[in-house]
Amino acid sequence: MSDDTQQPIIVKKIKKGGGGAHGGAWKIAYADFVTAMMAFFLLMWLLGSTAQGDLQGIAEFFENPLKVAQQGGSGSGDSSSVIQGGGRDLTRQTGQVKYGAVETKQRSINLSMSGEDQKAEEVKREQQRQERAKLVELKSQIEARIEANPDLRPFRNQLLLDVTAEGLRIQIVDEQNRPMFASASDRLQPYTQKILREIGVILNQVDNRVFLSGHTDATPFSGGLGGFSNWELSANRANASRRELIYGGMDPDKVLRVVGMASIVPFDKDDPYNPINRRISIVVLNRETEQAMLSDGKTVNAEDVAAAVEGGAKP
Repeated sequence: MSDDTQQPIIVKKIKKGGGGAHGGAWKIAYADFVTAMMAFFLLMWLLGSTAQGDLQGIAEFFENPLKVAQQGGSGSGDSSSVIQGGGRDLTRQTGQVKYGAVETKQRSINLSMSGEDQKAEEVKREQQRQERAKLVELKSQIEARIEANPDLRPFRNQLLLDVTAEGLRIQIVDEQNRPMFASASDRLQPYTQKILREIGVILNQVDNRVFLSGHTDATPFSGGLGGFSNWELSANRANASRRELIYGGMDPDKVLRVVGMASIVPFDKDDPYNPINRRISIVVLNRETEQAMLSDGKTVNAEDVAAAVEGGAKP
C-alpha cells in the first residue's frame, strides 16, 4: 500500500474539571462591585468639588421644580463658572445675581419667627385663661357679699354681672319703682350707696383698673338750664358712682376712665324708654383692654370702647 493512501490520525483529549466554584461567574459579580464603588467615589468627588450655590440650586429644584423655574432658588445665580462674572454676558465683572438669596433668607426668618410667635401666643392664651379665672372668682365674691348682706339682698336683681371679652362687667340698673338716683339728679339713693361701697371693697383686692360709664333712657331731660341734657346727667351719675366706690375703700388710681353715654347704648334695644336702660356700668378691665385704652392713637375713643363693652343684647 502506498504512503499517499494513509489517513492522518487525530487524537482528541478532553480535560475534565473547572466547574463549580472555580468557574467565571465570580468575575461578573466582582465587576459589578467595582463599578458600583467607582460610581460611589465619583459621586463623592462631584459633591466635594461642586460649589455650595450649585448644591443648593439642585436641592431646591428637586424640592419644588416649578418654584425654581419661576422664581429661581438660592443657587440659581451662584454658578461656579470659571469665567469671571459668569453668564452669557462676558463683560460683567460682578458675578451673577442670587435671585433666591433674599427669599431663602426671608423664609428662614419667617420660620424662626413663626416658632417664636407660636410660643408667645401660647403664653398669651395662658395669661388670658388665668385672668379670666380670676375675674370669675371676683364675680362670685361680689355675688356672695351682696347675698350675705340682709340690707342689700333685696336689690340683688338690680345687680347684673357677667364676664365679657373686656373684663368683668358689673351693671347696676333701675327698676320701675326702685331707681338708683333721685329723679333728674346725680344724687344716689341710700341703697345704691351701700351697693357701690361693698363693690369698692372687693375691687380693691385685685390689681385691675376699672372703667365707669353712666347711661340714661331715651326720655329727654326736661327743665335743664344752659343746655343740660342726658349727656351731662349720665356723666354726673357715673362720677358720683366713682366717688362712692372710693368711699368704700377702692384706690382712686384704679379708675381709668369715667364717661357719660346718655341713651346711645340702651340695655333694652327694643324699648329705649325702659327704666332698665338707666344704669351704671363698672367694667373691671383685663390687661389687654387696659393697654388698648391707654395706647393713644392705637385704639378707638372712650365712647366706642364703652359701646363695645356694653353693647350686648338684652339678656
